Amino acid sequence: MGMFRYYDIGHAEVFIFDDFLIKQVKEGALIDQEETEEFKVILKEHFSDKNMAYISNRVTSYSVNPLVYKEAEKISNLVAIAIIPGDEKMRASAEYESQFYNRPFGIFESLSEAIQWVHKIIEKENETTYAEPV
Repeated sequence: MGMFRYYDIGHAEVFIFDDFLIKQVKEGALIDQEETEEFKVILKEHFSDKNMAYISNRVTSYSVNPLVYKEAEKISNLVAIAIIPGDEKMRASAEYESQFYNRPFGIFESLSEAIQWVHKIIEKENETTYAEPV
């Protein structure tokens, strides 16, 4: 697992790996529809032909319009979202946001836990999606 791409997109840093990305949003940013469209461009460039997961490493405080999760559900190859909250307030926000996303959504204490979880989800999805007929 080696990082193959890094973006600084103004309001966030994005670290692209083989089958997932990690995003760290900057202090005070607002994640809304406009940001979601920008996010889709990155996904299309790096993950257009395979299942992938999104990991949000919340090291700063920022706002999320929970309706972005309804847009995220339209991304067919986005199979899971993992959140690593920096404190209890961020955890409460992530728990609220989880109500808006009807696919695997996990909240974790560490980045390594989140990565292990998304790998399991992706592996399971790949088996289901690409399984050879018997």
